[in-house]
Amino acid sequence: MTTAPDRAELALAELGREAQACVACPLASSRTNVVFSAGGSGARLMFVGEGPGRDEDLAGEPFVGRSGHLLDRLIEEEIGLARRDCYIANVVKCRPPNNRDPVPEEVAACRHFLEGQVSLVAPAVVVTLGNFAARALLGTTEGVTRLRGSIHPFATGVLVPTFHPAAALRGGGLVLAQMRADFVRAKRSLGEAGVR
Repeated sequence: MTTAPDRAELALAELGREAQACVACPLASSRTNVVFSAGGSGARLMFVGEGPGRDEDLAGEPFVGRSGHLLDRLIEEEIGLARRDCYIANVVKCRPPNNRDPVPEEVAACRHFLEGQVSLVAPAVVVTLGNFAARALLGTTEGVTRLRGSIHPFATGVLVPTFHPAAALRGGGLVLAQMRADFVRAKRSLGEAGVR
């Protein structure tokens, strides 16, 4: 008999195959790889970024470059988890040229993939990384600077907005300290949801 997590894992795999074949927007013509996700359906913590960069496009996995190394470090140091314990995805699954923001048509073409991922993983806590992901998931025009520092009800739990790791790499100590505080909020929220 198949258990619920097994069904979710199978459904995520099917959604990933659908994404691999997707040509619904112009990003498909310039991608090297579709960057669907990292992590499994049992994760209680999900991270959502904007879209893949050059390193991610080449590797086919989200957050593998310098930003990814910082993300991994913050997950370990502030939350006490490893990358493999989390589910990591992006709003769009293909790299926008020159790492520009995705345009509304590209977001719309990918929306069902992200909605499916959130639904199937059913995380207790979603952490958005940067303006674009926070705006897309919260349906707001507010920027992450105003949104961060608080916890928002979302889907199957809560959403914690924070800066993109690239902002900390560019912006230095203050941005990094704010990210650390937001990761502590995410850890506290996991604890409140009964996740240890």
